[in-house]
Amino acid sequence: MIRLRRTAAAAAALALGAVATAVLGFAAPASAHVSVNPQEATQGGYGRFAFRVPNESDTASTTKVEVVLPENAPVGSVSTMPVPGWTVAVEKRKVDPPVEVHGSQLTEVVAKLTWTATGNAGVKPGEFQEFPVSMGPLPQVDTMVFKTLQTYSDGNVQRWIEEPTPGGEEPESPAPVLTLTAASPSAAPTGGAAPAQADDDDDAEGVGLATGLGIAGLVAGAGGLLLGGLAFARSRREPAPKA
Repeated sequence: MIRLRRTAAAAAALALGAVATAVLGFAAPASAHVSVNPQEATQGGYGRFAFRVPNESDTASTTKVEVVLPENAPVGSVSTMPVPGWTVAVEKRKVDPPVEVHGSQLTEVVAKLTWTATGNAGVKPGEFQEFPVSMGPLPQVDTMVFKTLQTYSDGNVQRWIEEPTPGGEEPESPAPVLTLTAASPSAAPTGGAAPAQADDDDDAEGVGLATGLGIAGLVAGAGGLLLGGLAFARSRREPAPKA
């Protein structure tokens, strides 16, 4: 009965959605702005990210994509993956204090990445393109905002540079945002080794005691069988007493 009720409710919801779409003439809008995927990562870690660029023009192709890395969140290591038909230019900037990467102090970090289409490789109407990068160690901040410029073959430039407002609606031209979470603490708490060792010692003593008792039982059983066998053999050799 419960399953039937749930099925009926789901069918009713679908029917209402279809009616609303038919009457009002619209459905939920699809996101068509530049985004970074995945949208979440861990502070201090490394990751592979892709800037996804959809083409919103009906007549022109996307021929250039410029991604600016946030100044308040420098990243020591940034590398790009080749995209067929596109070239990439890397711009750097000075940082103070330096950024530490594997024990090295870096005074320069990547400030901007610019991908430019060659030949007929632009992102055509109705298509999208991803531009992968590897970054790390990720900074100790809550978010990284990547302001992006998207240039079309007709000269128009779409500026995806608006930062999100906490608790507010999505901006009209939002910049890609990467959310960073703190790394989880170590699974082994400080001072926890001693109790664990004590438990292991107790378990070892218990196992040793049980093993010793088991062996003693086997020896005693074997001795009993031997004595029983000797007594039986002796009884067969001795003559039966006269009446």
